[in-house]
Amino acid sequence: MPELKIVINDVKTGKSYQKLLQDDSMQGKKINDKVDGKLLGLHGYELQITGGTDNAGFPMRQDVEGTARRKILIGKSTGLRKAPKGIRYRKSVIGNTIHSRTVQVNAKIVKYGDKPVEDLLGIKKEEKKE
Repeated sequence: MPELKIVINDVKTGKSYQKLLQDDSMQGKKINDKVDGKLLGLHGYELQITGGTDNAGFPMRQDVEGTARRKILIGKSTGLRKAPKGIRYRKSVIGNTIHSRTVQVNAKIVKYGDKPVEDLLGIKKEEKKE
């Protein structure tokens, strides 16, 4: 059974939360697909997939279809940090579909529920020390 790490970004507060998913309910989903928060225990929430990585650390690209790893010619964008102006490099990336070799998926919250995310995920808020 694949273990998938979901990194959930709360765009209102700027915080990110991690959740492990033990089943394969996310397989076949693509970048920019909307996912119901019930899969992760976030009832009333809706998430949008923004990216991810495979087991070797290669990033997912929205413009590469499928699940295969490919070498594409890219400038400064997803999968390449630094590139001089006008220079492109051939880099390995994976497609935009979640599959069995995907280990991390990044998602952002697009619709909020009634309860805060910390309460639903069981995260304790830090108390201020004076």
